[in-house]
Amino acid sequence: MIISFILFLAVFTAIGLFSAKKSVASRHDYYLASSSIRPWLVGLSAVATNNSGYMFIGVIGYTYVTGLASIWLMVGWILGDYLASTFVHSRLRRATEKCDEVSYAGVLSHWYGGKSKALQPIIGLVSLIFLLAYASAQLVAGSKALHVLLEWPLWAGAVLGAVLVTAYCFAGGIRASIWTDAAQSSVMIFAMGILLVFALIGLGGFGGAIEKMSAVDGFLDLFPKDLALPGLAGGALFAVAWMFAGFSVIGQPHIMVRFMTLDDSDNIRIARMWYYSWFTIFYAMATAVGMLARVYLTDAASFDAELALPTMAQELFSPFFVGVVLAGIFAATMSTADSLILSCSAAITHDLMPRNVEKTLLIKLVTLFVTLMALLWALLNKESVFSLVILAWSGLASAFSPLLIGLCLKWQPSSKVSIFAIFLGLSVALFWRLMGWHSAVYEGLPGILSGLLLLYLGRYSGKVEAVKYE
Repeated sequence: MIISFILFLAVFTAIGLFSAKKSVASRHDYYLASSSIRPWLVGLSAVATNNSGYMFIGVIGYTYVTGLASIWLMVGWILGDYLASTFVHSRLRRATEKCDEVSYAGVLSHWYGGKSKALQPIIGLVSLIFLLAYASAQLVAGSKALHVLLEWPLWAGAVLGAVLVTAYCFAGGIRASIWTDAAQSSVMIFAMGILLVFALIGLGGFGGAIEKMSAVDGFLDLFPKDLALPGLAGGALFAVAWMFAGFSVIGQPHIMVRFMTLDDSDNIRIARMWYYSWFTIFYAMATAVGMLARVYLTDAASFDAELALPTMAQELFSPFFVGVVLAGIFAATMSTADSLILSCSAAITHDLMPRNVEKTLLIKLVTLFVTLMALLWALLNKESVFSLVILAWSGLASAFSPLLIGLCLKWQPSSKVSIFAIFLGLSVALFWRLMGWHSAVYEGLPGILSGLLLLYLGRYSGKVEAVKYE
């Protein structure tokens, strides 16, 4: 097991280090790969970044507990993601081309030219806090898998992930991250695929699997029992809420920056084709594996549901293939963690500093510092991976999605209105979660809508300012 696992880790690290040969010593190359990435690489990198340890650990754990009703999470999420990207991705890529900015915050702050003294650092600060929490969750997810399969202490997996991510990000910046993402996404889908096939065979095919699932009370119900509203209305609200979770992808700086590295804005359709093909197949397999895990591991009260996948892999496979599955899980956590850490680094060196940091050595040292902070957070963390990722995901989405949508709609809010909208959306989402209402409706839905409403009311407040810039 350990041999196959280490073999894959060595390959990922070698690919990342090799990318250094293409690197140019500039901040634009370190954070955007000089906008030279081919569309298939952008698509695979974005899907690997999106499908983090959350998919292997969080989604499978959620499906294990919830059953067939979790399918609405998948359908809603992918549909929302698709709708958002149809409207936003190409406009964001063109806006990136027009300005000399290397960060998500920089592009949003300079959409119409000019410069806002307050907007960019605020977007950068909010990004930094939530992305750091998100990165720590990835290190926790990787450490959980190693703990189950290799019986390593929980801290060891987090430290290993942090060391590897630092090594190749230090060497090649976002180009190393994207190259390794592409390799990691291939291993992830292969690992999930063999687990699905072996689990189905072990249960006697589709018929045997359905029969065993039917024996679990309520497991094949189409909607959860604890809906906010009774009947079909509750089911529709449940699905729409998860659609907003998918829609939230446009508020995630670490994913959107992948599309900002594209070599040509005309290639955005090809990048999206790669992204959605890979995403749909992988998400469907993860949901199916989560359901099969419930009939393989019948004593749901005896262990952490987020450990269902590695536990099932141990029961199904020889040590070599368990190592492959472990590599897939670890690849998922690393592919997201490296993207998050680079985005945090960009937030510090480009958005929060009074002057942009140009020296690549200093930028790399900031990347190292961010990794250490994420590692510390992971070691002290007491939250579940699913909970921490959803919190970060919804917080970023509620803060930034309304502004990005408004800019794509050619609204021209002033800096003050934009900042109010960021904090309003974020506050509503956090309050919703604090009240415990997120168990019925995803908190990003009220967060995004409230920020969007405020921006709509103030959509012309920055018109004079914007015209002056042009």
